Amino acid sequence: METPHGKVKTPFFMPVATQATVKTLTPEQLQEIGTEAIICNAYHLALRPGEEVVKGMGGLHRFMGWSRTIVTDSGGFQIFSRNGLSRVSDEGVEFCSPFTGERVFLSPEKVMEIQSSLGSDIAMPLDHCVTYPCPREEARQAMLRTHRWTRRCAGAGLKPATTAQALFGIVQGGMYKDLRLESARGLVELGLEGYAVGGLSVGEGRELMLEVLEYTAEALPWEKPRYLMGVGAPEDILDAVALGVDMFDCVLPTRNGRNGTVFTRKGRLKILNSRHKEDPRPLEEGCQCYACSNFSRAYLRHLFLSGEILAMTLLSLHNLYFFQHLMMDVQEAILTGNFGQFSKTFPTSQKEEREGRKEMALWTS
Repeated sequence: METPHGKVKTPFFMPVATQATVKTLTPEQLQEIGTEAIICNAYHLALRPGEEVVKGMGGLHRFMGWSRTIVTDSGGFQIFSRNGLSRVSDEGVEFCSPFTGERVFLSPEKVMEIQSSLGSDIAMPLDHCVTYPCPREEARQAMLRTHRWTRRCAGAGLKPATTAQALFGIVQGGMYKDLRLESARGLVELGLEGYAVGGLSVGEGRELMLEVLEYTAEALPWEKPRYLMGVGAPEDILDAVALGVDMFDCVLPTRNGRNGTVFTRKGRLKILNSRHKEDPRPLEEGCQCYACSNFSRAYLRHLFLSGEILAMTLLSLHNLYFFQHLMMDVQEAILTGNFGQFSKTFPTSQKEEREGRKEMALWTS
């Protein structure tokens, strides 16, 4: 996939930089581990510091010191997850700012205006994401509203003059097959640059999620990027790639890192477990990330128990290294025709290692 800020090999994983930063990490660290694209949240950036501030600083890439691809999410999921604090109509959505408490109104056109000012490479339209479970008629109305909003976003004509900002569509429809397929067909008719699958991993269970994803992905054009929003467990990524998904984002690697949970090829590791107190081994044998190349489990556990910020940085860095190199291995397996075998041999469970006593992390996300 090619954007104004370079080519991105697919399938790929995007670290989440909600506030124009991947928590505890620098852009240089992200580039060093092979990150080619990140995702920021236009909703949050419009509220603070404001899209005009970012535009005045030369756009989002210059503002945050990131020279590679940026995707911006409209923030629809965050807005509609605010438990009744939002009012929605065909004109847009009204909600309370989490920072000031003031009422804010976002229309589809305003969402595109914000993302135009930010100057991201790929923009996402305003969409209506429903909860799970959701009555069929409610899911239908939200899906139809998402279509109307997407058409308005596509017709807004607000692409930055300096870039060819792409617009993706977002498939909605709850867990109802006919609504999902209707959503996919309607969006494909708009001829957008790519298509996302939204409204999954909202409590429906993994089996149902994959079932919905399979028939939704089949309804989307294979020559356009397909993006599974907010889903990022390693086993879910592998299953989704097998179904034709190209793009992923998730807070899992960084949030888990900040909470002391580490991803390895053998499963998840809790650094606070007492068995790591005098363990000289790296987080994962053979891993070449900065944390594993320089520090022991014992030291990292000490940092975490001491409340040192470096602990969150190193564990987040390792986790993102794990995810980026998982995607590199997936890319290689696809190119060599061995993805099926690779997927079978990759550990099917990323649950915590069973040895020793489980201990709670000190910090929450």
